[in-house]
Amino acid sequence: MSDPQNAQHPGDGPVVHGSVSHSQFAWGNETVTQNQRNDGPVAPGHEALAERVRELLRQLPEAGLPDRDREDTATAAEEVLAEITRPEPVEEGRVRRSLTTLRGALAPVATGVAAGATMGAQEWALAAIGGLTGIG
Repeated sequence: MSDPQNAQHPGDGPVVHGSVSHSQFAWGNETVTQNQRNDGPVAPGHEALAERVRELLRQLPEAGLPDRDREDTATAAEEVLAEITRPEPVEEGRVRRSLTTLRGALAPVATGVAAGATMGAQEWALAAIGGLTGIG
């Protein structure tokens, strides 16, 4: 019998040994959209940020962003929510870094640098960045 820790599974996809939580996998897809729900209790003092980020995520599918920018923005927004809804005390440095990443994901769209970004997407991204500035 072979050792499962060292077993080879060519072409079968990822193999996970041990417990895994809060993870998402996509395998063999050309494109994929994944969502996680981070709507648990929000750390005190971060309620406004949570609401803005959740609203951003609600509007994201209709914002007209190119696929890659939409995926980057969703990932960055989920990271912000994960940080402010986790059971451990919030690490403010992580929140600031996550917000910087989120604003950075929106910046190419807001400035018109992102290929395929429409004028509506640019306006939406500018408003989203403005709504995130000064929060968190």
